[in-house]
Order: sequence, then structure tokens, then C-alpha cells
Amino acid sequence: MASRTADVRPKIKLRSTAGTGVTYVTRKNRRNSPDRLVLRKYDRVVRRHVEFREER
Repeated sequence: MASRTADVRPKIKLRSTAGTGVTYVTRKNRRNSPDRLVLRKYDRVVRRHVEFREER
């Protein structure tokens, strides 16, 4: 069996840059995007789209 640390598609947490503490949980392909992921998603606390950055 493959170990969790060598998983090609690990689960990651995306945390809001607005400082509200809102997070999204998703998966990413480590081979296609080895850098930290940054996505614009909806933050329900401030009620607008903001950048969410991958945290480790």
C-alpha cells in the first residue's frame, strides 16, 4: 500500500487571507502543482470573494 506522505493527491486546507478563519478542504495533484495553491473563493463571513492560500 502507498503511504500517506507519498500520496500524489493529498488533502490540503485553503485558509482565507481576509483573516476570518474560514477554510476550504480540497485535494491537489502534487505533480502538476508543486507550489502552494492560491484560489479566489467565496468567504461567507465578509460576503465576498477573496484569495485563499494553501496552508501546511
